[in-house]
Amino acid sequence: MSPKPTCHLIRPESTYEGKQGLTYFAGIATETVGSSGICMHLLTLPPGARAKAHMHESHETAIYVLSGEVHTWYGDRLEHHIVVKAGDLFYIPAGVPHLPANLSGAPSSAVIARTDPNEQESVVLLPELDALVA
Repeated sequence: MSPKPTCHLIRPESTYEGKQGLTYFAGIATETVGSSGICMHLLTLPPGARAKAHMHESHETAIYVLSGEVHTWYGDRLEHHIVVKAGDLFYIPAGVPHLPANLSGAPSSAVIARTDPNEQESVVLLPELDALVA
């Protein structure tokens, strides 16, 4: 018999290195609170930071930018480009390749939620796409 579910408070103080090449603040995930359908964490991209091209195989992603702006290339060949700014919400469907980068001179912070409760489990790196974005 499993324990009765309960609420958890997470203070995002510790960090971890994601497969995407970025440093994330630990948040809500199976690993931290035992969630079964969602993860949510904070990410701050320093000026000049860039993720590796990747996708989340079977999981959707929702992003709310708190500060700064992030350039994101997406699509099968990263052929689409959008600038996501503070106050914007950005949705990435499951299986869509993407590559975010902070091209500004200031940090950019965002809240990221994904339907993968294990946080890094569905990350698929796409090194063949990295060179498509200068």
